[in-house]
Amino acid sequence: MAPPSVVGALFESHGEDWVPTDFSRGPWDPDALHGGPVAALVARAVERCEPDDDMGVTRLTLDLLRPVPLVPLTVTAAVTRPGRRVQIVDVGVSAQGRDLAWARALRIRRISADTAVLEHPSPGPVPGHGPPAPRLPEQADNQAPLFHRYRGFLSEGAHLRFVDGDGGELGPAQVWVRLAVPVIEGETPSPLQRAVAAADFGNGVSAVIPFERYVFINPDLTVYLERPPVGEWICLDASTRLGTPGRAVAHSRLFDVHGPIGRSLQSLVVAPRD
Repeated sequence: MAPPSVVGALFESHGEDWVPTDFSRGPWDPDALHGGPVAALVARAVERCEPDDDMGVTRLTLDLLRPVPLVPLTVTAAVTRPGRRVQIVDVGVSAQGRDLAWARALRIRRISADTAVLEHPSPGPVPGHGPPAPRLPEQADNQAPLFHRYRGFLSEGAHLRFVDGDGGELGPAQVWVRLAVPVIEGETPSPLQRAVAAADFGNGVSAVIPFERYVFINPDLTVYLERPPVGEWICLDASTRLGTPGRAVAHSRLFDVHGPIGRSLQSLVVAPRD
């Protein structure tokens, strides 16, 4: 059975700024955003910055400098490394004169499928036609929200269906993620927006220490895409490894219903709760 539809969006327009809604709130603080909506808003800015249909984002790195509050956000984007084949787009998110997040996207020009360089591909599967995705969303368990203390991205802004794990046990997990509301009201989220929003769930779904006793917050997110996703659902095959006390790394293999699309990484700040 499909989840019930929800009216709303992650962000609403306010002049030239964007106001986060309750759907974008994160689990660590009801007054701060989940990283997924921030990543999706940044991805939208990248796509609208000197757009070129032949350029595709292959890497997006987001640095969350401090908690992003539920206040009007100013988003700026500029091509800081122009080029015919490779470009870099830098994005800033700020509010009330303070920088909240920085992001950098790498765009690479697509080439036609009949280009000679593709006559001798590297060994391994062709992107999108290689190892199958984990069990499809309709075959996965439709779990209750992981977090329901208040309306937020985890509970109502996204739908999660677990293939492996159930959100209540510690350790690696495979989970399909779909946006429950648009990023911006009236707009259909792009494949890039869907992918980066989903990728920020990696540390939460693969937690190796209990949420009630520890924080394991990611101050960054890096997503690599070998091709654009297809469809609404993104699957994370996620795991977390604790390292030197105080830090960890979460790693996710990313899929759509046709197969692998890329990978994501998150650095984690780990500490006991006060």
